[in-house]
Amino acid sequence: MILELDCGNSFIKWRVLEANARSVVGEGVVDSDLALLDDLKTLKGLALKFCRLVSVRTADETSELTALLKASFNVSAVCAVPAREMSGVRNGYEDFERLGLDRWLAMLGGFHLAAGACLVLDFGTAVTADFVARDGGHLGGFICPGMPLMRNQLRTHTRKIRYGDRAAERALESLIPGRTTVEAVERGCLLMLQGFVLTQLELARSYWGKEFVVFLTGGDAALVSGIVPEARVVPDLVFVGLAMACPLS
Repeated sequence: MILELDCGNSFIKWRVLEANARSVVGEGVVDSDLALLDDLKTLKGLALKFCRLVSVRTADETSELTALLKASFNVSAVCAVPAREMSGVRNGYEDFERLGLDRWLAMLGGFHLAAGACLVLDFGTAVTADFVARDGGHLGGFICPGMPLMRNQLRTHTRKIRYGDRAAERALESLIPGRTTVEAVERGCLLMLQGFVLTQLELARSYWGKEFVVFLTGGDAALVSGIVPEARVVPDLVFVGLAMACPLS
């Protein structure tokens, strides 16, 4: 079996594949290394032979995780690394090693699936947009706060903004002007997010007209999918790129 990990700033997304990489045995999202181990140990018949991961965490944090995996399952992890060019995509950063690996892998996956120009929008703790031309050239991208960062900043710096996750979910059932603080904050943040997306679409059209594919990925992709009906929602886009960057053979 194959363990794949996407280690973000706040969460670890994981999935286990059969040895042929065609079917998913289990998957989930956890907030710590130990929670990951607990989840994996609940899988019946787990027999890990390979592990590949992408991490935007520090080298020490990533090493601690790979050591835990080795001790718990006797599996060695192969980590994705930066590259100037891979699978037809050319890294567009002036210093290619500074481009986030999760963004890089999402671009690899998007370009592979689109077989041409694409706009990759990833909605996590932060929101990223990346533009890949039809010849594989990465034109650059944008980073802005995602919903978790926006709401947490308001909660942190405004004393009277206090509410729970369930109240936040209910507030997003409509986008009319809010009549409570939670409605005003959640709907305002979502409208900012949607405005960001629409701006990226306008820019992509200025480059390529209608000849490009939009990919939505990340935990909050569903929040904007309604305003981009033509987009392809691919929750595991980073894993598509991870398989390309870390082949098993």
